[in-house]
Amino acid sequence: MKSYKKILLTAAASLIIGTQAFAAEKLRIGTEGAYPPFNLIDASGTAVGFDLDIAHALCAKMEVECEVVTSDWDGIIPALNAGKFDFLAASMSITEERKNAVDFTDHYYTNKLQFVAPKSVDFKTDKDYLDGKVIGAQRATIAGTWLEDNMDGVVDINLYDTQENAYLDLASGRVDGILADTFVQWEWLKSDAGKDFEFKGEPVFNDDKIAIAVRKGNDELRERLNKALAEIIADGTYKQINDKYFPFNIY
Repeated sequence: MKSYKKILLTAAASLIIGTQAFAAEKLRIGTEGAYPPFNLIDASGTAVGFDLDIAHALCAKMEVECEVVTSDWDGIIPALNAGKFDFLAASMSITEERKNAVDFTDHYYTNKLQFVAPKSVDFKTDKDYLDGKVIGAQRATIAGTWLEDNMDGVVDINLYDTQENAYLDLASGRVDGILADTFVQWEWLKSDAGKDFEFKGEPVFNDDKIAIAVRKGNDELRERLNKALAEIIADGTYKQINDKYFPFNIY
């Protein structure tokens, strides 16, 4: 009888342990997948890039399983708030307007805004030169907002659903220049498609803080992400990821 009870207790304990393992926490990472080198879809259909490497490193520190879900940029915050994913790792700038819709972690890199135009053009960044020019930017970004706030009525602003489409119009001559994140442009300028273009002038904005977004009020997840971020910075994981993509520190 005792032996039989022991078998039952052992089986029950195994079931509990198995259930706990099966119920390991899973989180969904939201990203765009069209913003290299920060997030893009590789040849195998997998979302990769700096944002995702950082996100997966944070998941490892939090000891949770994570999967990636992609979304069009224009609808990425509504998708987060609708519960399609748990947090956004999508090179999202912290802005006052976005703070009304989501909560942000501490920043995980700092960007700048800079113009790019053909090497063959003596492109200037002052209003006198830009008057009447056609300038492109991605819709719902800091670059698009900066143009609307600072160049409305000076330039014709073309806004695009993806950064890649903005580059296509620049390459075809349909826009005179593009304003976008410096590090994204730096990556494109290294490519064959960008070889005839270059940065023009100094950055027009130097303190663009990029952070992970969570649903408003989800302080528990936000603080866990902040703790994990501090840990990957302290133990060198962040530097390894940074150095994989850039020969300079972008934090």
